[in-house]
Amino acid sequence: MKSPQRSSDDLEAGGDIPKSRNHSRRRGRGIFVAVDASIRFKSAMGCEKEIELGSHDQPTAKDVKLSQLEEQPVQVEIELPASYPDEFGIRLEELVSISCDGGLSVLKRFDGVSGLSPLLHTDLDKGICGTHEDIRRRRNKFGSNEYPLKKERNFWMFLGEASRSFTLIVLVLAALASLLLQIKTKTISHEWYDEAGIIVAVILVIFVTAISNYNQSLQFEKLNDEKRNICIEVTRNGRLVEVPIYDVVVGDIIPLKSGDQVPADGVLVSGYSLQIGEYETMGTNRTVHKDTDIDPILISGSKVEDGIGRMLVTSVGMNTQWRMPMACIPLYTGEETPLQVHLNRVVIAFGLISISVALVVFLIESCLCFMGRTKNTDGSPMFDAGKTTLDEKIDMVIKFIILGVTIIVVAVPEGLPLAVTLNIAYMTRKLLGEKVLVQKLSACEAMGSATTIVCHKTGILTLNQMEVVDVCAGRVRTHNLDTMAAELSPLLISLITEGIALNTNGSVYHPEGQSEPEVFGSATERAILNFGVKQLGMNFDEIKSKSTIFRVSPFNSRRKRRGVAVQLHDSQVRVHWKGAAKTILASCQWYMDKDNIAAMDQEKRFYFEKTIDEMSKEGLRCAALAYRKFTDGDIPESNLVLLAIIGIKDSCRPGISRAIQQCRNAGVKVCMVTGDDLLTAKAIAMQCGILRGTLDEPANTAILASEFASMSEADREEIAENIVVMGRSSPDENLLLLEALKKKGHVVAATGKGIRDAPSLRQANISLAMGIGGTAIVKECSDIIILEDNFTSIVKVIQWGRFLYTNAQRFLQFRLTVNASALIICVVVAVHSHEIPLNVAQLLWINLLTFTFGAWALASEPPMDNLMRRPPVRKGGAKRITWFCSYLCEFLKWMERKKSKKFPISRSRTKEPFITKLMWAKFVAQVSFQVSALLYLNFRGESILKLENKSLDQANKVKNTVIFNCFVFCQVFNEVECRTSYQGNTFSGILKNHLFLGTILLNVILQIIVIECLGIFFYTARLNLKQWLISIGIGFFSQVIGRFPFQAFPYLRNEDHI
Repeated sequence: MKSPQRSSDDLEAGGDIPKSRNHSRRRGRGIFVAVDASIRFKSAMGCEKEIELGSHDQPTAKDVKLSQLEEQPVQVEIELPASYPDEFGIRLEELVSISCDGGLSVLKRFDGVSGLSPLLHTDLDKGICGTHEDIRRRRNKFGSNEYPLKKERNFWMFLGEASRSFTLIVLVLAALASLLLQIKTKTISHEWYDEAGIIVAVILVIFVTAISNYNQSLQFEKLNDEKRNICIEVTRNGRLVEVPIYDVVVGDIIPLKSGDQVPADGVLVSGYSLQIGEYETMGTNRTVHKDTDIDPILISGSKVEDGIGRMLVTSVGMNTQWRMPMACIPLYTGEETPLQVHLNRVVIAFGLISISVALVVFLIESCLCFMGRTKNTDGSPMFDAGKTTLDEKIDMVIKFIILGVTIIVVAVPEGLPLAVTLNIAYMTRKLLGEKVLVQKLSACEAMGSATTIVCHKTGILTLNQMEVVDVCAGRVRTHNLDTMAAELSPLLISLITEGIALNTNGSVYHPEGQSEPEVFGSATERAILNFGVKQLGMNFDEIKSKSTIFRVSPFNSRRKRRGVAVQLHDSQVRVHWKGAAKTILASCQWYMDKDNIAAMDQEKRFYFEKTIDEMSKEGLRCAALAYRKFTDGDIPESNLVLLAIIGIKDSCRPGISRAIQQCRNAGVKVCMVTGDDLLTAKAIAMQCGILRGTLDEPANTAILASEFASMSEADREEIAENIVVMGRSSPDENLLLLEALKKKGHVVAATGKGIRDAPSLRQANISLAMGIGGTAIVKECSDIIILEDNFTSIVKVIQWGRFLYTNAQRFLQFRLTVNASALIICVVVAVHSHEIPLNVAQLLWINLLTFTFGAWALASEPPMDNLMRRPPVRKGGAKRITWFCSYLCEFLKWMERKKSKKFPISRSRTKEPFITKLMWAKFVAQVSFQVSALLYLNFRGESILKLENKSLDQANKVKNTVIFNCFVFCQVFNEVECRTSYQGNTFSGILKNHLFLGTILLNVILQIIVIECLGIFFYTARLNLKQWLISIGIGFFSQVIGRFPFQAFPYLRNEDHI
């Protein structure tokens, strides 16, 4: 019995999805790390210096001085000993030398692959036995297919990064200088608590920031582990099974097809038109034709660009020729997304503002002080030219420096980029649960702006569970396939089953003790093989054993056909063709009429074309089988004899109509491209809801790809926006459609499966690879992998992309409110009273609450349903975050241009300002209320809080504590208000978000601890119940004020905002 073969591309453009019984495990298959030539050579030469080896006990090429073999590209002389001391008939160093220069001569000394396979205990048809003991022996002898992982960053590295903040360093140095000065002058008293409070607050900020960043790193590392979860197909014990790439061992037989990546070094067993791209493994940009005689050596990491074949694995892991460090290259590099780049501009802008304000305040305070205008609490001047010592002068300057740095800390919204990172980490984890693997973080943002999805049909909109339901053979057409065999002649059945069994990449396996055979191959191959086995009584193994395939014309999406030349047991030579029905019919001049071959006249051709059209209108995929006799030369493609026309049903996915309607409501157009006939494509589009058949649908909604390609560029751009169905489409026409849509200003997301989809994916704004049906190359060049090939997952990505954008707006509004309020309060009070009501430790604490806990809370909000009921956020406007950023950051334009080369801004942002009119209204209302309320407390607090009977110092301490407490509770309630930031109920769904509630509760508890227990460091006084209620009441009223813009400005209620 022949071994099962790897499934091939489908009969139609875009191919079918290779699928086994355990297809759900194939979501990671073929996701390889793209390693360019320069990285590859550097890592091969110095990998040991950069990585930490995981296991040193497995055999490696260094044990046999592989480097010496690589330096001598001459013929390698190997003396074959008469006997070996172990169970395998070949040593590791000999296998390794096969992949080196001169390896072909080594292979010939073993009598080629046929002589090598017995030494490895491998059957070239059935593979290895594949038991656990067999796998263990092979790993112990030849090593495992694993690569050393790059050493991960630990917590202390993140702690070191967090401690390098310039403002925090300045604060600590100033506090230490003041403390040392007090020690020197022996004036140290309880005031040292201020400096200690600053140091404690800085340490707390550093540790919380490090913990947050370390936690994000762990989440992204889990994402990288998922990307490394690669599964491939191997032949073991006569069956095609799926195993993780790390379980590939020496001796395995691995089927290869177009789009695959070679997982280990090996030797070609058999192949047809096999083209291998070695531009990443050999350091040269070349495509090499591989055959079993002249060049059978396959190198790990090379790509199958065309053809099919099978390989015998000879070296794995660190014993491969270039020791490909697949796991040494981090999959998540921490690159900034476009939104983070623009938010960094906001940070820079506010940083420039705060530095300017701090410098002005520092100069004013210094001048007033040294002019004798500043008074102590007892009314005496702080500076007396004749009495103030040098140490006291230095201490004053240090205090003013701390005041200036405090203003900088207050005004700079450092947490903005962190909020995006937290959102991305949260989003990628949630999307993984939705069977979506994000490879490029910027693509998440771009999906929120997508206006068009160019989507393949098979396996994405449909289930890819195909079944033959209609057949026309010998002028007999029937839907009852169970009785069809009785209506056809034995000769016709013999020819049809011969064509099905021989012209396929699929296989039929009969397990022992089971009556039902297992069928392997693509969905279309399985459907046709099942039809042959169950309805026509085909004996797959017998037909294969009585014939020899000596030439193959592989299928590709351009030709839409596959042919084989076979020699039968009676020495007859025939050519069998299978492919798209109309393509095959156009090459037929004859047809089988029961036992006779009849000429294909115009009437018969019209009959068969009508049959194909009728099947297509029912939504069936039409394939045809044909044959002819073969003499010599290339496989003939004309003058064929038509055997049968087969109608294959592929049902739409459940819920696909609802998903399409969601996209329509969200302003996202879905354009279906397929290699099927236009009639089939339109029928499926009607079932999915892409075509509605209404009178208001524009013209040219469905078009043949050939018609679209024949148009001028201007005409293509003119009708591209109307096209929702394109039939008989190939990747070349898909690329033309994408280019036309992008020129019209659309943000396009495109799906891809086969190797020829790679150019289209690179052209698209967002590239979506299929996890089950996608090849390794497609997954490598994609931004996002849809693991289960389900269109509803794409809708989820759009929703989460919009959620990322709106959540960034929420946090920006929340953070700017905090910074603006604190800045105004501190500057006004500092100029008026030469001190600030919120000291450095308190401001650092507020910064921590809003910087980290605020980001955690807002990032935990799930996407809202209304996100998919408004048009997409159009591209080009995120950089219009604030009108003054462009002027303040003009000198950083060169940096932005550099960033934009890596992340095109046009892919993801809006023309509308990032800060909408509604956000401005809420911002102004919140800041005005908070500043007014707290300034009123600052200047009238003694009377409001009944502190007249207390000492001046104690009254100021209590008053400033209440101001601090009010400010914190204003931000707590403002955080709740920013959950939705629209006219809906801000408390809607809050009880379901346990993380948000937990974060808010943690904020309140920590604030109580700070006020009641840590006053010695934060310079706060304990508050009574009335003072706590005043603080909470002012905070709650700030949320009420946040609702005011909706009532005062009705036109804001209908604004498309967050």
